[in-house]
Amino acid sequence: MINARAETVADKPSFRAALRRRRCLIPADGFYEWQAVGGQKQPYYIHPRDEAQPFALAGLWEHWEGDDGVRIESCTIVTTTANALLRTLHDRMPVIVAPADFDLWLDPGVQNPEAVRPLLSPYPQQGMALYPVTRAVNNPRNDGPACITPLET
Repeated sequence: MINARAETVADKPSFRAALRRRRCLIPADGFYEWQAVGGQKQPYYIHPRDEAQPFALAGLWEHWEGDDGVRIESCTIVTTTANALLRTLHDRMPVIVAPADFDLWLDPGVQNPEAVRPLLSPYPQQGMALYPVTRAVNNPRNDGPACITPLET
């Protein structure tokens, strides 16, 4: 599963143990979201307003055994309701953990979900910026600076 909803992550059997014992941070310079425009989807690049400070997305990791007996390690991103800036594009957004909260999120001694619940809220819109980018980001073969170059509007 790619995403875990912050509202139910503590209760879902697929995520509740990981929320207690296997939290991680997923570093990112930014992420994409798409907006429907005239029957097509326009991608937007969302990034920290202060580009010197990368985002850290709230993640959960798990290990399990596949049908063939091979151990698989996987992770999921925790999502929450969108802040006002992102709501123009989508109703959900990744939970972004502020640097001041890294230690709490990563502390293996903190196993009560209520202790980390306050971190599962929308990131302040003032710390974020967004702009439209090329639709080439829809193809995983495209990976480079052109994927985050602002479109001329």
